[in-house]
Amino acid sequence: MIRFALSKSGMKVRCAANGREALEKINDKLPDIILLDWMMPKMSGPELIRRLKKNQVTSTVPIIMLTARVSEDDKVTGLNVGADDYIIKPFSPRELVARIGAVLRRSDAGDADGKITAGSITMDTQSRQVFLAGKAAHVGPTEYRLLEFFITHENRSFSRSQLLDHVWGTNVFLEERTVDVHIRRLRKILQKTDLQHYIQTVRGHGYRFAVTDAE
Repeated sequence: MIRFALSKSGMKVRCAANGREALEKINDKLPDIILLDWMMPKMSGPELIRRLKKNQVTSTVPIIMLTARVSEDDKVTGLNVGADDYIIKPFSPRELVARIGAVLRRSDAGDADGKITAGSITMDTQSRQVFLAGKAAHVGPTEYRLLEFFITHENRSFSRSQLLDHVWGTNVFLEERTVDVHIRRLRKILQKTDLQHYIQTVRGHGYRFAVTDAE
């Protein structure tokens, strides 16, 4: 029912049968938001949240906890471990869609005025400007999205296929060498301030953005 309601509202939904499968799917492809049941086989909702919050890559994904637990203590526990909202069963599909929208709006608003910084690179997500060692740099739209993804997922290796899904989208069908072309363009831009080494080639896998190892 939940999947049908969300799909009908225009959302793309991926489901998992248990906590471990959910963790694997989340690590494979980051969702915009996560809906978790408190009671799940193999790993409870609170435990899964704890693991997601310990991971730099997954820690910023908003989470809504779905549960039949009605006590105030349970609600406090869910929110304290990192859930952004807590919905008690039973609930209507309309309420769930509305709550998802509200959480996503809060998440977007939190980043609206922020700047993303990694080493000598600063990205202004509001004006979509990039500064390299304090100097404004012209970055094309695809390279901008690629750089933003790298910076917000620092120190994690991604295959070309994963980068295509995350940066270009799952509905865009391109050859994997497209990634290499834009990596070269991005490195050329970073080279102007000697920062091209931030983007590292991971032999046999893909690419990684790392400031600590580079400096």
